[in-house]
Amino acid sequence: MLDAIIILSFILAASGIGFYSIELLPNGTLDQVTNLEALRLVVAVFAAIIGGAIGLSFQTTYRRLESQVKEMPLEVILTRAIGLVIGLLLANLMLAPLFLLPIPADFGFIKPLVAVVGSIILSVTGMNLADTHGRGLLRFINPNTVESMVVEGTLKPANTKVLDTSCIIDGRIEALLETGFLEGQILVPQFVLQELQQVADASKDQKRVRGRRGLEILNRIKEEYPDRILINAVDYDDIPTVDAKLVRFAQEISGTLLTNDYNLSKVASVQKVPVLNVNDLVNAVRPSYLPGDNLDLKILKEGKEPSQGIGYLDDGTMVVVEEGSSYVGGELRVVVTSALQTTAGRMIFAKPQASALA
Repeated sequence: MLDAIIILSFILAASGIGFYSIELLPNGTLDQVTNLEALRLVVAVFAAIIGGAIGLSFQTTYRRLESQVKEMPLEVILTRAIGLVIGLLLANLMLAPLFLLPIPADFGFIKPLVAVVGSIILSVTGMNLADTHGRGLLRFINPNTVESMVVEGTLKPANTKVLDTSCIIDGRIEALLETGFLEGQILVPQFVLQELQQVADASKDQKRVRGRRGLEILNRIKEEYPDRILINAVDYDDIPTVDAKLVRFAQEISGTLLTNDYNLSKVASVQKVPVLNVNDLVNAVRPSYLPGDNLDLKILKEGKEPSQGIGYLDDGTMVVVEEGSSYVGGELRVVVTSALQTTAGRMIFAKPQASALA
């Protein structure tokens, strides 16, 4: 309805201007016109067509501007409005002495022209300064806002996370989001999405299943957290590998790389890129077992040595049981003798409780 009113207003205004504009023609020209009313109608129709085109253009621009304003954060609208008001106030204060100057009547148009141009320049400058120093302006207005505390350093904003392909396929990112331990925006670059699609289209069944599982997980977390999971269209044609692109992207946005790839995390650390390795997190939260602790363990298979038995804890930690080969397939209470942390994970060494007591 508003769009129709805007266009109709331009048509009516233009047709009215065209209808009465023939009065501006010289008298000699009007004397040569035999039907003055017909000329008025023709000029009004042409003016209405031009007015309709201008109205349509104005309506399109208005709707585009309206959509941009709707997408703006509230603090941006507030700071730009304040910058606009300050710019107009400065324009009025600075240009007021101009109207007191003795300017000849022939050049009287200079005063309103300078006033309009000066007001536009200072108002736009005010809004630009508000964009640059908006947080400081909010802090000046209300020192207790969250934005003010971020500026002062009382609060630190959460870094944006850049998600790796291996971390998506792994699937534990979904559990991290559900528990709330992972905060901030999470970006998935377009080249990571392309790599994930290539894995899903692979000829090998196992690889194809992993890729499709990764796409399902990504779609699921994007639906559950639409405001946090964002697809970024960035790409680097001059960089051949996805890992190098990830490091470059994280450097450019000062973000944190989220991965479970050991080699990628080390390369990123060398280049001073913050890294969150999911495997490191899992190892850090695993329960620690000290020598002398007792465990109830099921022996699943024999170890490399003839007398060894192998079992696993609920979190996947491998337990090597000395003298445990004879208990394969059964449950056994063991006593921890030592633990070893490796790059691949943690290993626990134990022996049967009866043997330890003996």
